[in-house]
Amino acid sequence: MYLGIDCGTQGTKAVVMDAGGAIRGRGHASYPLLESPNGAREQKPCWWVEAMFVAATEALRDVDGNSIRGMAVSGQQHGLVVLDEQARVIRDAKLWNDTETASQNLEIIERSGGADQLYKEMGIVPLTGYTVSKLLWIAEKEPENFRRVRNILLPHEYLNYVLTGRMCSEYGDASGTGYFDVRSRTWNRALLNRIDGGSDHLYRALPELLHSGDAVGTVLPDVASRLGLSRDCLVAAGGGDNMMAAIGTANVTEGKVTMSLGTSSTVYAYSGMPMPYRDEAVAPFCSSSGGWLPLVCTMNATNVVMQILELVGRSVDDVDIALKATKPGADGLTFLTFLNGERTPDLPRGSGSIFGLTTTNTSQFHLIRAAIEGVSFGVLDGLGKIPAGNSCDEIILVGGGAKSERWRQLIADASGIQVCSPAEEEAGALGAAIQAMHVDTGENLEEIAAHCVQFENAKTVQPDPVAGEQYLAARKRYLDFRGMVYGV
Repeated sequence: MYLGIDCGTQGTKAVVMDAGGAIRGRGHASYPLLESPNGAREQKPCWWVEAMFVAATEALRDVDGNSIRGMAVSGQQHGLVVLDEQARVIRDAKLWNDTETASQNLEIIERSGGADQLYKEMGIVPLTGYTVSKLLWIAEKEPENFRRVRNILLPHEYLNYVLTGRMCSEYGDASGTGYFDVRSRTWNRALLNRIDGGSDHLYRALPELLHSGDAVGTVLPDVASRLGLSRDCLVAAGGGDNMMAAIGTANVTEGKVTMSLGTSSTVYAYSGMPMPYRDEAVAPFCSSSGGWLPLVCTMNATNVVMQILELVGRSVDDVDIALKATKPGADGLTFLTFLNGERTPDLPRGSGSIFGLTTTNTSQFHLIRAAIEGVSFGVLDGLGKIPAGNSCDEIILVGGGAKSERWRQLIADASGIQVCSPAEEEAGALGAAIQAMHVDTGENLEEIAAHCVQFENAKTVQPDPVAGEQYLAARKRYLDFRGMVYGV
């Protein structure tokens, strides 16, 4: 059997998968988010560690730990964990949705000669939220902490270190740091030297790079004892949450598109080649399956919907009720859902706006629908920007939003594309378990994913052309208001 861990923004999930792809155990543990009005969003890495053990213990409750041949960790991308010379965490981790470092991101691009020059250097241009701007922020705002930095890790890499005692990185998650060349798959030493004055202080703090098909090592004795695992249990490289969710939706060959409606929204498709051109909206990441994963991310998704539900005294059980009770377009109500700022379009200082309130649409259900439509229109705008987005005939929908029957139908209607959902909702954790099986057995990753990822026919929905016309008008209105407010 194989254990998959997914360390997310709101909590950590764990699944145990047997060699036939059946899920034999599940676990979950949540933790808070530290937020400030200036855009800072942070978490304590010790919360992730404890949650990992709690979730894994729960998932292993009815399983013989000695049967676990391997495990892997999926983690929220872009988060920054800095360690001192004793490998102790120096400060709270700044997360993917932290926009406090927006000015530092612009400064890095300026120091590098502009976005076009950076793209020539490494095939990617950092956006606010990437790891690199967080390093400059610490250098400028917390120089004492900056001098103490001896190791730089991402969230999943830190958990791998806790599990194995080894610090390393793999190409997929590394490609979201903003100091990694996504074409040559090497660290960009020159960029880091622009932050530390050429001292190599940051470059020396980077972990070694592994191929995504490699093992980090085996679990430490105390980890094996706490979880009841064999000391021979291997830990595969793991990866970023989007890269692991791609594996967990069998999106490891060209022609498939995965859309995730979680705390953030992402849409991505596997490619055997790096992005052939620069598009500011598309992150030309590497995959964790040997290729590339062009991706568009919006920073506002189910978090916005949950906040609106709480505001009007409703729960997630009311999502389908609200969508059923209202019509596409929310009777003219339009919601720009940039409560976290936004990455796509690049509006780190953006905020939410509501337009078109009338006596007939000022209701709880209309507001809920408008929030869901605003989130959906944002990610569907991203679908059209990835290379495979205009030619796909199916969207694989995952994340919390995918649990809603009517939200799935909304995505199908508004895109005009068939939508399907995997039987296993925790795509990141499942992808981690599949990767662990691949590393343990040496079997072909595509074949394992095709065997282990099952789809529920009952959740497959076809687009309704009549509703599609209504959403087309609503999307135009959304883009018109966005252009009016932000010029994009």
